[in-house]
Amino acid sequence: MAATDPAAPAASPVLSARDVRVSLGGTPILHGVSLDAHRGEVVALMGGNGSGKSTFVRALVGAIAPTHGEIRLAGRLLTPSSRASLGYVPQRLTAAGGVSATVAEVVASGLLGNRRLRTPRHSRARVAEALSTMGIGDLAHRDVTRLSGGQQQRALIARALVRHPDVLVLDEPMAGVDLESQVAFAHALGHLKDGGAAIVIVLHELGAVARHIDQAVVLEHGCVTYTGAPPADMGVHALPGHDHEHPHADPQAADRSSLGWDGP
Repeated sequence: MAATDPAAPAASPVLSARDVRVSLGGTPILHGVSLDAHRGEVVALMGGNGSGKSTFVRALVGAIAPTHGEIRLAGRLLTPSSRASLGYVPQRLTAAGGVSATVAEVVASGLLGNRRLRTPRHSRARVAEALSTMGIGDLAHRDVTRLSGGQQQRALIARALVRHPDVLVLDEPMAGVDLESQVAFAHALGHLKDGGAAIVIVLHELGAVARHIDQAVVLEHGCVTYTGAPPADMGVHALPGHDHEHPHADPQAADRSSLGWDGP
């Protein structure tokens, strides 16, 4: 590996949020949140319930407008046009939306939108690539409603990846999914990171993806309380305000919780 020249200018972040403030219904929710994500970097956005993570993610993807501050993608202010380079996977969304469709059809739908009503040429190859990245290539022709929750989540991530986004925002991608899907997701995350994507991932605990996280940004009551390399014990139990008085039903439940898995 070549040595880094300390005098060389740092690469500009692909995603940059500066002093983002959001008020909803007249109530301040975010109080000046900043975050940078560079190519090939995974940033974990962490915090307890009510910390402002979801509101910040909604601002990042353009679902709500900040009352102050700015968000830039590849140096451009966030606009409907610039959002074309951003892939977003919300938390706990049913892959088919109640409509019968194959996994390949769901993933191909990621190529639509922004006034595009038909998939582009070579869409089959891009769909196959995205499915392979998420380890579900063998499920391409399966009805998505017959998949497990973890498999559906991987299909949704593949749908975001098929656009080859510069930035990928994932909201709690491992919440409530099986261990096999967690491991597959961790493998895919490493692959995407090596490919140069900038990734922001909302997590309660680092769990299976800990080795891929480059930076942690922790929120509490809408404020940034920590930014830097993720400490080895960073997780929901280490976050400010976490209630430690919550008994686990059994030792297996405790083991699942340590992975950030709240599934059955």
